[in-house]
Amino acid sequence: MVIFSESTLADWSTTVKGLSDYTFNGVSQTQNDPALQGSLDYSFDDTGMYAGTWASNVDFGDETNLEWDVYFGKYAQLSDTLSVDYGIAYYSYHGQSNSSDGDYFEAYSKFGYVSDLGKTELNFWYSWDYFGTGAGHVISMLAHTIELAPNHMLRASFDISNSLDGNKFAWDGSNKSYKHYRLAYQTSLAGFDIVIAAENTSLNIDTADERIVLSVGRTFSF
Repeated sequence: MVIFSESTLADWSTTVKGLSDYTFNGVSQTQNDPALQGSLDYSFDDTGMYAGTWASNVDFGDETNLEWDVYFGKYAQLSDTLSVDYGIAYYSYHGQSNSSDGDYFEAYSKFGYVSDLGKTELNFWYSWDYFGTGAGHVISMLAHTIELAPNHMLRASFDISNSLDGNKFAWDGSNKSYKHYRLAYQTSLAGFDIVIAAENTSLNIDTADERIVLSVGRTFSF
């Protein structure tokens, strides 16, 4: 899911993005097929508060075909080098009568530190009803972005998804946790944001193995 960031300059913004695959913590949500995504965000003046909605096609092997999320949060610049972004999101699924059984809330907090060596992030997500299973769930991420040259960035990230109740939700049969690795090259051209990412997980399933994901998006502010 896409979350609002400090880069939005106007009260309203919308982003449209095409991807070769929609991966969520390294796991394809589209059976390794392309995705089209869009968001609409609003920032509340200089308070740092924001709200938005985001949607993408999905394919879980049934008739569920749409993920539609909403979120509300606050971004704060604590100092010249430190920032925090925190809020709550609601994930909803659509396409068949029981798709909504997977709906769930998630709270998040993201901490950023900028230095001469780039930007370091420490991010956390927590759900008390992951995918509607009643299981607690935590994602912890460490990421670092460096500037290779003007308009050329490299972002490396590592995250762990951990089920707090493997009897209610587990991956790949019985795994209560898994690791996700991602290395992304980021640039922009003619107003389009371009990301080429290599990623892999510790899961032994074909929707979470090594892959290259290309995304091209454009943001409009108004």
